[in-house]
Amino acid sequence: MANIRERADTEDLAEEDPAVAQSRDEPAVFVVEPLFPQRLRRPSDALRFLATLLALAAVILLSLVAKQTLYGLEQDVLTGAGFAPEFLTRIATFLGGAAVLGVPAAFAVERVFHRDGLRVAEGLIAAIIAMLASYLVGEWVRSPAGPQDLGRLLTGGRDLEPLNTLLTSVIAYATAVRISRRPTWRALMWTVIALFLLSLFSGRAITIPSALVTVLFGMAMGYATLYGVGSPNTRPPGNAVVTALRRLAFKPVAARRIEDDHQGSRRYAVGLKDGGSLDVTVLDRDQQVAGLPYRLWRRIWLSSETRRRAIRSLRAELEREALMAYAAQAAGASTPRLLATSEIGTEAALLAYEHLDARPLDLLDDEEITDELLLRIWRQVRLLQRQRLAHRRLTGDSIQVDADGEVILTDARSGEIAAGDLLLRIDVAQLLTYLGLRVGAERSVKAAREIMGEASLAAAIPLLQKIALTRDTRSALAKNKQLLTELRDQIVVLKPQAAVEEVRLERFRPRTLITIIATALAAYIVLPQLSQVDVGHVVTTANWGWGALALGAAFVSFVAAALVIMGFVPARLGFWRTLLVQFASSFVKLVAPAAVGAVAINTRYLQKSGVPPTLALASVGASQLIGLVFHIALLLFFAYVTGTSTATSFTPSRGLLLVLLSVAVLIVIVLGVPPLRRLVTTRTRSLFTNVLPRLLDVLQSPRKMLEGFGGTLLLTIAFVSCLDACVRAFGGDMNFAAVAVVFLAANAIGSAAPTPGGLGAVEGALIAGLRVAGLEVDVATSAVLLYRLLTFWLPVLPGWAAFTYLQRNAAL
Repeated sequence: MANIRERADTEDLAEEDPAVAQSRDEPAVFVVEPLFPQRLRRPSDALRFLATLLALAAVILLSLVAKQTLYGLEQDVLTGAGFAPEFLTRIATFLGGAAVLGVPAAFAVERVFHRDGLRVAEGLIAAIIAMLASYLVGEWVRSPAGPQDLGRLLTGGRDLEPLNTLLTSVIAYATAVRISRRPTWRALMWTVIALFLLSLFSGRAITIPSALVTVLFGMAMGYATLYGVGSPNTRPPGNAVVTALRRLAFKPVAARRIEDDHQGSRRYAVGLKDGGSLDVTVLDRDQQVAGLPYRLWRRIWLSSETRRRAIRSLRAELEREALMAYAAQAAGASTPRLLATSEIGTEAALLAYEHLDARPLDLLDDEEITDELLLRIWRQVRLLQRQRLAHRRLTGDSIQVDADGEVILTDARSGEIAAGDLLLRIDVAQLLTYLGLRVGAERSVKAAREIMGEASLAAAIPLLQKIALTRDTRSALAKNKQLLTELRDQIVVLKPQAAVEEVRLERFRPRTLITIIATALAAYIVLPQLSQVDVGHVVTTANWGWGALALGAAFVSFVAAALVIMGFVPARLGFWRTLLVQFASSFVKLVAPAAVGAVAINTRYLQKSGVPPTLALASVGASQLIGLVFHIALLLFFAYVTGTSTATSFTPSRGLLLVLLSVAVLIVIVLGVPPLRRLVTTRTRSLFTNVLPRLLDVLQSPRKMLEGFGGTLLLTIAFVSCLDACVRAFGGDMNFAAVAVVFLAANAIGSAAPTPGGLGAVEGALIAGLRVAGLEVDVATSAVLLYRLLTFWLPVLPGWAAFTYLQRNAAL
């Protein structure tokens, strides 16, 4: 329920500004708005708290990694402190110990005299919370159940507090009272803290990691307290907005708070004495960081051409919106006319727009969106694009329609002047998608073609991807997942020969983050295994005749991979160039999972060789399908052979039974869950539609069948032979069938792993399999390392050379 309120603050403002004094003779304006809360939880405090926690975690991790370096640095600090004259050390100790409490007390007295005792109370609350929290954390670290490595790091192995409770409380207090906003007090406070730390170091009462953790922990507690209890609300109320409008020579007689805009900015509908109306947008300083994590993520994630500044000052935000509004008016677009701008004290600013009676497109029924209205929307967008203006938020709330059916574009704050081609194309893609959600892909594309032209639509095809659209539009697409495909198809029908290159908007994909994390975990798993092996002894006693045989088998695997690609492609391919492509794929494995890199580079090679894209994908898909069939068949065959011949040392037949049972359970689950069943059905239908015709073509050519099927079999045999030779090079003795089972099982795990080339997952699976087969850990680890050296690391350099050569000759 809105309440009518009037603030007496305007009387104080009138004494400072003569222009406001004239308004005393004017009738008071009652602003209808909800009561302002006395305190606000500012997003900036929450962000500072999170940033401090991240810094705290980084310091702890780096300290644990670089323990020896920190121990050496601490010894240097202690040695240096020992050279200081004793009387200076005593003076620093006395001043630091006394001033670390005296300065906060002096600041509290100063604030109380200025009637700001509430801030002091907040600081005391933060200090108490920090003291209790640091004590509890310290007790947990020193307890037997706590992290022992962290405890030794923070205490240096001595009987010390892991976190200095006094220093933690002081820093939390200084943070909560916002002493950083007072330059003189801030400099004094940190000088005192530095002296106190020096006295602690001199007395060997603290370690370097403990000092860093204590400071960051205290800051975190201060920011957490600020956010928890909130800060005084400094936003100017509606009456201050009215006063600012009077300064601008407007004569408001009524004002009412309306719904905030999409960025959380306040909006007011203001009635004027002459019968006119204003739409006033208020930019509050404390709202400038609202949504900052999302904007930071987008800034990191997207390319530099599409990203916006994550943090912008109040003045910059005001100037940006005003400039865009004036530019849109100059372009002749139908937008609300910006009449005036002004700051409201130091905490807010306003933009006053001419009020236009219109309804957002979101509020119109689909039947009201006629073809003529679609054309009018596109005409407004064309006016903006002719002047290189990008709106960047063409959605249903920023496109409005008045009583005469004329289109009005609002919300210019997100726009860009002098926009590049990419942003203009994104605007077209965004509007195509939004209108497609409302009226369908065919009508959306038809109206756009009539106004924007076919070339503009063709240029928007690569931008019809979710990442290029607004958040609301992306959410709506979840209910119509085929719309983007339908829009592309409609545009291709209009301009089938459009030559438009793919546009990559992301700097990286989420898969990249998963790959990095998985690689780190893989290193964490593999490195401890290496530490258990005397590699030097094993290498010096190895039989390198078997090593040469393993190297030859590794080379044969590239020949086999080339034969596989040649066998499943109808066109004639050069053997040597195809072989170079397989070496190039070994270079790509460094940055892509094992099952992704080879597929991508082979598909690209076939397209560059003149094979149509659909046929190229079908050919590579057919080779992958046959490879999967051979893989499963060989695994079953060798598992059976191994289980019957070496049951005393290695019995994978039991494991085979477990795998079969697990697969059966998985199939039952997939078929029993409707979403999973639909997903599998869709993928399977796509596979049989494209791949099976290609397999039929292969079966009709004996030569292609020999190359394709023979190459697939030879590829597996070459890898197994390489691993078997590596095992024998280090004195291992295993049945060839058992080695084959280990390789086939590990290769399946590596193909599913998200790490580059299955790094970590393949090594771990191979070592585990060989140890189960009866090999000693040093022999198994050495054999696997040699195998991965020959098949993964050694081909990287020639792979890079092949990749560069093929790119230079337009083969990739």
